[in-house]
Amino acid sequence: MNNSVANTGRLLWAGLRALLVLTVVCGVIYPLAVTGVAQALFHDKANGSEIKSDGKVVGSSLIGQRYDLPLKKGQETADPDLKWFQPRPSNGLGENSVNTQYKLILSGATNLSGDNKDLIDQVRAAQKAVIKDNTTATYKVKKADVPADAVTSSGSGLDPDISPDYAKIQIHRIAERNHLSVAQVQKLVDEHTDSRILGFMGEPRVNVLELNVALKELVAKS
Repeated sequence: MNNSVANTGRLLWAGLRALLVLTVVCGVIYPLAVTGVAQALFHDKANGSEIKSDGKVVGSSLIGQRYDLPLKKGQETADPDLKWFQPRPSNGLGENSVNTQYKLILSGATNLSGDNKDLIDQVRAAQKAVIKDNTTATYKVKKADVPADAVTSSGSGLDPDISPDYAKIQIHRIAERNHLSVAQVQKLVDEHTDSRILGFMGEPRVNVLELNVALKELVAKS
């Protein structure tokens, strides 16, 4: 009996020591080491790829957000603030009015098939809105000019990027609304257009938040 109790005690003590050692190694030392390496070598990515404006974090380069006017009485959906470049349509994007903070609502795709009537109606409505919003006194947007990403949401609903083609048809509207020249806005878009990764992966893209932060700075200087 005494041997049995002694053996059980030794086993429990050995298990407790193993628990303490593994807790320190796996729960303290390893996380601190990984965090330290990440902060030293990948500081920006480790902190969420934050984007700052006027010294404040306004979002992440990895998560899209909306640029809407304040919701009016009786409205269910806010109107887009057309002085900013607009992202892809999505119910999953965060929203803000002054672009200093935003609230994440949800993430996900519509899961509607290509021949679904609701999806077709959404695409047609989005196409009409894009043409109407981006047509100015000196620039006419045609149906053929509207790219797919201007009227469809991404799989996650949080795509932070748009195609250069979608950015291009917004240039004249942005210039008019912000009292800038078309050349100034075109240069801004060109400077914020990223090429394919390693020259062959993915498609050229424009990060909307980064572009709007640069636009805000340009308008302030002008």
